[in-house]
Parts: sequence; C-alpha cells; structure tokens
Amino acid sequence: MCDKPTVPTAPAAEAHLAAGVSPLLSPPALPTMGSRRRRLWDLPPQALCPVIGVCLPMPVLRRLIGKTLGGCALATDYELHCGAINECNRRSAIAETLQRELDQRYAIALRQAATHKSCEALSRWWDAAAQQGRDVAAVLWATLTHARCADSLQERVLRDIHMLQHQVGAANRADLQRLDALSEENAILGRELARAQARASQALSERSALIEQQQAEILKLRGELLSRDTQIAGLNERLRALHEADPSLRRRQAMAEQIQLQQERQLQLERALNDARQMAERERRRADEAELSAIALAQAAEQNKEVAIPTALPELGQRAVLCVGGRPSAVPVYRQLIERTGGRFLHHDGGEEDAHARLDANLAAADLVICQTGCISHDAYWRVKEHCKRHGKRCVFVDKPSASSLQRALGQIEQTPRSTTAAGSDS
Repeated sequence: MCDKPTVPTAPAAEAHLAAGVSPLLSPPALPTMGSRRRRLWDLPPQALCPVIGVCLPMPVLRRLIGKTLGGCALATDYELHCGAINECNRRSAIAETLQRELDQRYAIALRQAATHKSCEALSRWWDAAAQQGRDVAAVLWATLTHARCADSLQERVLRDIHMLQHQVGAANRADLQRLDALSEENAILGRELARAQARASQALSERSALIEQQQAEILKLRGELLSRDTQIAGLNERLRALHEADPSLRRRQAMAEQIQLQQERQLQLERALNDARQMAERERRRADEAELSAIALAQAAEQNKEVAIPTALPELGQRAVLCVGGRPSAVPVYRQLIERTGGRFLHHDGGEEDAHARLDANLAAADLVICQTGCISHDAYWRVKEHCKRHGKRCVFVDKPSASSLQRALGQIEQTPRSTTAAGSDS
C-alpha cells in the first residue's frame, strides 16, 4: 500500500473560493517584473484554479504530487486540486515541480509567445487561439506567464477560459446524449445483424445442397469421360491396324506435311525477294540522284574555272597558300588557281567538319592566308586573324566565296605589305 502524503488542503468552499472559481472578481495589481516571465507562484489566486485544472490532466497532477511528497496521493481529485492551488500560492516544492512540468509540456507555445513583444500582440494571439480552439491549455499557460500580460488581458483571459469550461461541460453532456443514441442504434444494428446471420445460414444451407447436386453431376460427367476415353482407345487401335494394312499411308502423310512446309518457305522467299527488289529500286534512285548532283557540281566547277582563271596572276614561287573556308564543290577550282601561280595549295573548311587543331597546323605551315569569312565559324575567323597578326603573315579576307573573289585576293597579295587586308565580293 502507498502511504498517503500530507497534501495541505483547505475546506472545500474556502479552497474553491481561494482558487478563484469566479474570475469576475477584480484581480489585485501585479508587480512590475520587466521582461521576466512570471512563475506559477507569481500568478494571482484566481488564476491558479483554471491553470492547474486546464493545463495539467488529473493523472499527471496526481503523479507529480505523489513523486514530490514521496508516496502515492490517496486524496480525491477535488481535494488534490484544492491542495495544489494552496501550495502554488507560494514558492514551494510542489509549485516548483508543477512549474517545471508546465514549461516542458508547453515549451513550443512559450517560444511562440516570446515573439510577441507587446500586450496588444499577445492579446491578438490569445484571441486567435481561443476562436480556433487549438491547444487552449498551452496558449493559456504561455499568455498568463508572459511578461507583457497586463491586468486587463489577464482578466479577459480568465473570463474566456471560464466560459470555455462551461462550453466544454455542455459538449460533454451532448457527447453523453450522443452516446445514448449510439447505444440504442447499436442495439438496433445488433438485431439487424442477427437477422442477417439467419439469412446467411439459410443461404449456406442452400449452397450446401447446390454443392451436393454439382458433385453428383461431376460423377456423372466422369463416367461419360471414361466412356469417351475408351472409344478413343478403340479408334486409335483401328487406325494402327489401317496403317499396318497400308504401309504407304505414313509416307503420303509425311509428304503432305513436307509440301505444306515447302509452301510456307516459298511464301517467305517471295516476300524476301519483293523486299530486295524495293531496296534495289531505292538504291538505284539514290545513285541516279548522286550522279545528277555530281554532274551539277562538275558543271558549276567548270563555270567557276572559266570565270576565275585570270589573264595574269602573280608568281608565288612555291609559297604555301592556305585557303580557309569556301564551298566544297569549288575546292578543285581553288587548287588549280593556286597551283597556276606556282604556289602550294592548303585548305581548311573553317570549322565545319575539320578540327581546330588541324587549322592551327595549317596556319603554321602557310606563307599566305586567304580567309573566306562567309563560310567559316567565328572561332576559326578569330584564330586566323590572331595568328596572322602575331606572326606577321599576309592575310586577305574575302566576304563571298567565289573564284573571282579568290582571283582578286591573289592579285592583292603582291600589292599589299605584310599586314591583314580585305577583298570585296562579287555583286
């Protein structure tokens, strides 16, 4: 048995009055505490009753008081509640235990309340929590112990919590009425369940009779199946006798199967042949188109050759001439034009397909550079310009890739000192 701790209690009427059951009484003036939170024993007596009653469940209160006093509290809930209120009127061991429990239990609400630096902000926070009905116990503790909780706000909070307790009591009575209604509904449902179970039992009996009938039909069908198997065995025996009487029957059957296989193979070969013919026709069309393109390119090269060959070209004397850019179909014309001047022809497409590393190698090996700016990338353009400027090589920039532009560029090479020049394009 647990020893009953000596909880200081007062008579019931005096304790309830001291606890402030009626929050309408004007609370005494509170001392000025600056920014320090109020403790449980700093609260007025009329605030202790709702704080302990709302913020601490009765099992928790009983456990804390029993732990503090070193035994089990055997007093009634009301006596325990009044004794806790009396102990919290001053700083005692029980008051300190309850203070620590409340701070730990509602630590989140205390941090939220600390963000409100004025009584007005704290009041708005309390109103929002009271209207929404969310965690009223936490907000009650955080509001009453806040350093900015003025007397007017404290009185309003106590009035609100007093009315909220009445509403909770009314809600409990409504819950009891709903419980009675649910009990009656449960009884009705129980009777319905009994009738449903009776119907299920009847249906189960009918299902059992149906199963027995189906099992009898299964036995009958098994007999018929056995009779059919016997007939099949007799027919197979007769077929074997026929095969023995006519040995060529098997050979004709094998030939029929072989003919069917050959017909399927023939269909496959015909489909493959049709696909091959279609593919050959497509290849022939591609070859014709390629041949027409080659003829057109040759004609264009011939025209460029006729236009581009000048009457008099400078003598380059085996110097390497690098042509950067230009149409691929005109490269043979460029080569022939350079070689007519006695130079060695080098070519780079200007970054379209050839790598930039190859461009650097060609620039290093070239004596003269002709850059067709309309057919090269920006990176190749700046590489050519930077290299020629750094190494003092002659470089002519041509706007439009054509044989006549290349001819004029060659004419400018001997007339221009070692610097970068530009040649115009044909109109």
